Amino acid sequence: MKRYRHLLRLLSIILAIVVLVGFTSFCGKGDKSKGTNAADQKMEPEVDMALQKQAETFLEKYLADFEKAYVARATTGWVAANSGKNEDFNAAAKAELEYNQLHSDPQRFAEIEKFIAQKDKLKPLTARSLQVAWLGFKGNQLPTDLLEKMANMSAEIQQIFTNFRGKIDGKTYNDNALIDLMKNETKSAKRQKIWEAQKQVGEAVAAKLIALAKVRNESAVKLGFKNYWDMQIRLQEHDPEQLMAIFDDVEKKTNEPFKAMKAKMDAEIAAKLKVKPEELMPWHYEDPFFQKVPPSDKVDLDEFYQNKKKEEIVEIARKFYSDIDLPIDDIIAASDIYEREGKQQHAFCTSLTLKGDAHAQLNIKPTAEWMDTTLHEMGHGIYYKYADLSLPINLRDAAHPFTTEAIAMLFGALSKNPTWMIAYASADPNRVKEVEGAILEQRRREQLIFARWTLVMLNFEKALYENPDQDLNTLWWDMVERYQMLKRPPKRNAADWASKIHFAIAPVYYHNYMLGELFSAQLRSSLVKLANHQGPTYTLNYGQHKEFGKFLKEKVFAPGMTFPWPEFVKYATGEPLNATYFAEELK
Repeated sequence: MKRYRHLLRLLSIILAIVVLVGFTSFCGKGDKSKGTNAADQKMEPEVDMALQKQAETFLEKYLADFEKAYVARATTGWVAANSGKNEDFNAAAKAELEYNQLHSDPQRFAEIEKFIAQKDKLKPLTARSLQVAWLGFKGNQLPTDLLEKMANMSAEIQQIFTNFRGKIDGKTYNDNALIDLMKNETKSAKRQKIWEAQKQVGEAVAAKLIALAKVRNESAVKLGFKNYWDMQIRLQEHDPEQLMAIFDDVEKKTNEPFKAMKAKMDAEIAAKLKVKPEELMPWHYEDPFFQKVPPSDKVDLDEFYQNKKKEEIVEIARKFYSDIDLPIDDIIAASDIYEREGKQQHAFCTSLTLKGDAHAQLNIKPTAEWMDTTLHEMGHGIYYKYADLSLPINLRDAAHPFTTEAIAMLFGALSKNPTWMIAYASADPNRVKEVEGAILEQRRREQLIFARWTLVMLNFEKALYENPDQDLNTLWWDMVERYQMLKRPPKRNAADWASKIHFAIAPVYYHNYMLGELFSAQLRSSLVKLANHQGPTYTLNYGQHKEFGKFLKEKVFAPGMTFPWPEFVKYATGEPLNATYFAEELK
């Protein structure tokens, strides 16, 4: 998923997390004859056939109910997103409630726990299907009044974000207006006022966010977890120690590259804004959280796409995916891909039936951003399309949300790859060669800046739930200074952290984006090896390798959720998830 454009897609994921606590449903059709799912790779346990029969009987009923509820939720959500009508959103809300209620049944949860306690006596696929069901039920085993309290508190905070307008000298501005002001302002004092206006919402919601964190912690403790962060991490099938070790490695491997990159970038920004590099403050960067790369003065990728028709953007994606033996004609036909009145203005991809279908909502324009988005969402689509339909329906999913994000990122990033732009966007080779260094540097900056930003989000949110009563305002800037190497504004004591909406609507999720980047880099390395390619990864011409489609179908898509993500990553790439390949791309 694109991180910044796709907040509505993220919201849909968070709704799913309420039920599946960290898992969204991704499905598709696979080559059943190849036997690539995880259970096929393991030795069959000594099965207790009586227990196996009981488990199969239970799953038959549950999975039938699961499918019915899933299809209703997905279908009504798709209709609402594409119509904008109140009655359609009401129908979607009703279907969402019914889906949640399915996973709140304490009697069914008790039966699942009974089977899980004896999972070593069951067939691997049966045990895994029950385990995934357990993850869906566990987070919902709370009193209704507590669930409603959290939902209402979160909704209140979201409403404040929706209606809040920052003020500068008594005049109010919406978020987009403030962003536009920052783009064009060169005077430091005025930039500071704009930046402070972007942070004002933090003071309006901070106390409410802290109260919500405490209620979330209360819910987690009732379910047997240390706190809400611990619960969410574990129910996303992350091991907390393993997760923090991965991110500690990300920090170590990006420290020096980020420091060097930032020094060069700071010199450019300082020259542009006519200040000394050592005088730069957070408001001198275009993004209020320094999570996005500033625009390049040397190249604007839109120049390679802006003279095309919107239909050509679709055709470019169609041809590319066909060339790697992952055709998307059926996905395009089932999708809503151009702007029109009534539909959402954002992008997402979903499956309505978990039977090999994929539907993308796009609003395609001839820009680099929408070329990226089109490739990205079609990446989600092929993950749905090529999962193995012989799997139990609740296993026809990506191994983890970050693994489908990795596929989407892998392909979306090609829109800013010089080799791909020449091969598929018909970019002038001479012009691409002229600005190739700037294109690659911009991509490198993008990766480094986002990596350091996710370190802030992960570590701050962990600390927030471990102790909501600590001095969070100071803690935020401690982490910003450490990970992003920004100077804290002198004598500032404001809830700048709370101005990030994700703490309210998408709690304990941001780390999955970075894991997606790591897995994407690891997959790129695997494809380079498969192609026997010599040289940097960006020089690989994907379109010349139909074997890439076969590799992804068998190693990534078909396994579905047949095993937890750490095993899946090792199965797909031959080694555990790590930051090595991501770091190598940043050299």
